[in-house]
Amino acid sequence: MTASFPKTARAVTFELALECNLDAVRSAVVAVRQFLAEQGLPEDELTACEIALVEACNNAIQYAPVHRHGEPVEIKAICNGAKLELQVTDHTPGFDWPEAAALPDPTCERGRGLFLIQTLMQPVRYFRGGTGNTLVMRRGRTRQGYHHSTLGPEGLAQTTETAERLRDSERVITDMAKELCVRSESLSAIFRCSAELGRSNDLKEFSERLLNDLLHITSSDWFVLRLVSGSDTCLEVFAASEPFSVPLPPALHLDTPAANPGAVEWQAASQRREIRFDLEHPLAGADPLTSLGRNSSGLVCPLFLHDRLIGTLAVGRDLSDAERLSAREAEVVRTFAGFLAIQCVNAQLQEDHVNGRLIARELEIARNIQRALLPKSFPCVRGFSLCGFLQSARQVGGDLYDVLPVSDDALLLIVADVMGHGVPAAMFAAILRSLVRVLPEWTHQPSALLSKMNRMLYDDLSEVEMFITAQLAFVDIRQRVLTAASAGHCPLLLASASQPAVRTVSPEGMPLGILRNPAFTDETVPLGKGARLLLYTDGLTELRDGQGQCFGQQRLMRWLASAVARRLPADAMKTELAASLEQFQPLDPLPDDQTFLILAEDNSGS
Repeated sequence: MTASFPKTARAVTFELALECNLDAVRSAVVAVRQFLAEQGLPEDELTACEIALVEACNNAIQYAPVHRHGEPVEIKAICNGAKLELQVTDHTPGFDWPEAAALPDPTCERGRGLFLIQTLMQPVRYFRGGTGNTLVMRRGRTRQGYHHSTLGPEGLAQTTETAERLRDSERVITDMAKELCVRSESLSAIFRCSAELGRSNDLKEFSERLLNDLLHITSSDWFVLRLVSGSDTCLEVFAASEPFSVPLPPALHLDTPAANPGAVEWQAASQRREIRFDLEHPLAGADPLTSLGRNSSGLVCPLFLHDRLIGTLAVGRDLSDAERLSAREAEVVRTFAGFLAIQCVNAQLQEDHVNGRLIARELEIARNIQRALLPKSFPCVRGFSLCGFLQSARQVGGDLYDVLPVSDDALLLIVADVMGHGVPAAMFAAILRSLVRVLPEWTHQPSALLSKMNRMLYDDLSEVEMFITAQLAFVDIRQRVLTAASAGHCPLLLASASQPAVRTVSPEGMPLGILRNPAFTDETVPLGKGARLLLYTDGLTELRDGQGQCFGQQRLMRWLASAVARRLPADAMKTELAASLEQFQPLDPLPDDQTFLILAEDNSGS
């Protein structure tokens, strides 16, 4: 596979196995370069061999199939007094090596490696095999003791011209090599840090690792990453290199320019453009970045995704140690800034997704708790049956119904509606239920019970600007009377076989939490034979169909009169009314919770 060297010079061989990992290429190439330097190669030849070897190793690793990543890339260097040879054995599928690789278009990312190898090493051969492929790169060594004085004037001129062309070519190749190395290191850093982010989901650690790699690639000294927070009004430090001589201010306020005099980070964010700073355009004296070095050169890039400002990235170096950032280095900073913007948004979306799932789970638990607070069974009262219904507009709501047995022949019926939806309303509904149950001595006096509960809830409800409407009905079966009190709630509906016209019972009273000491009154009415009693929330009467028409109280009263006429029991009334509500608005989501409680006298008592 390799040619024999002349017997006049003894060849020296150096071999090593390279892990199939781009991060390992640099250390391997450095080891080969050290070996060649020990053999007396001059600096220009060392550089040419190093560039060619980096490209060959990168290709061997990048195109290796996944199932062969465990097999190393083999490197061999052979050197004698006249020639040197570099061999790279890969485990890729292989390809047809071109006879001559042309310089690719500047916008093209592929093909530069082959061009560099063929330019720097001559001859080059690629041998494909069943278990591996070997790239052989050779180069003649410069003869020692070669003097220009041995040439005539014409030969000297030709040699000078040739040398100048070689120097120009080497400068072009060196620039290309630097660009390729920067691109390779940038991609390697991005891929490595992205993989680590996928394992840990720690955006801060990911940002610090990535930006420390950026400092290495651009030979910079420090970075500051700020992200937008506080309702998009502040730029807060999210990650920064250390140590600093003076702590950075925690936030830059985008809406108060006077608070950030001369801050280039604020300018880059507010003007939506990158800003350079150096000795010709130095940082202002009050700029927070001066704590990192007043004589700094660097760049501040705003981080954007579409038109949304994500933050700013500032990168700088001390001008006493190095020159200002080059155009190539500035482009690398922009690339990292754009990549960071995407990752920050992705992390926020991921966090929102996780928080959404947690909230959904918590709401599901809250819904189960709220359902558990509803009566699992109703008290048995001779001659009467009870049914309740609750349908929340959201997973949890502020409606409540309950039934408390006061004696064998008496019940307290409660229907309440806390203003609003969601968890806060559900919490107050649960508190209200608990208060009713801890005040049993007041259950036979609905108005007094409402007064007592208002005094206990007023401060908490006022603080959050919420209120509760409630309807309490004390039913004395033996005396066949109903005593009701209302806290700004919908009228109670009552009908019977002996008095088929539906009656509304609506005593005066303010909702709980509006006034500290409101007046509540009781209204007592008789229960006719075959009585049907309906307590409900405004989610029934204010329900609208597709044309905007309300279900309304009159429709509800007509339905109740029909149910009395047909002598429907409580469970049949519940099923029919729930179906009527669903039929009235079958598609759109509920705008409000729907709750009702029905007390019906059995047909035998009609």
